[in-house]
Amino acid sequence: MLYRSFLNLALGTALVAATAIPAAALDRRVRIVNNTGYTMVEFYGSHTDARTWQEDILGRDVLNPYSSVNVNFDDGTGYCIFDFKAVFNNGREAVDYNINVCEIGSFTYN
Repeated sequence: MLYRSFLNLALGTALVAATAIPAAALDRRVRIVNNTGYTMVEFYGSHTDARTWQEDILGRDVLNPYSSVNVNFDDGTGYCIFDFKAVFNNGREAVDYNINVCEIGSFTYN
């Protein structure tokens, strides 16, 4: 009987372990789509607890109108919730808060 209880406990633990996805294993890749008529010259994605915007993800590159780029937001912190900031060549800035990069596959600027 003790063996049967142990077996049930072991099977239950294995089932939970098999179905739980650790935060570190979640896919944080998001396609950033620029559907505006302007070139995106800067793009920032910082987890919500960051006090400042992190580095410009585009760096020396730009994201042309009606183009897209894949960004991996896995910064090693385990965060899924990020804030985005896009800067366009017309001077416009678009800031979006609380984007769950673990749940979305793309994010579009219109």
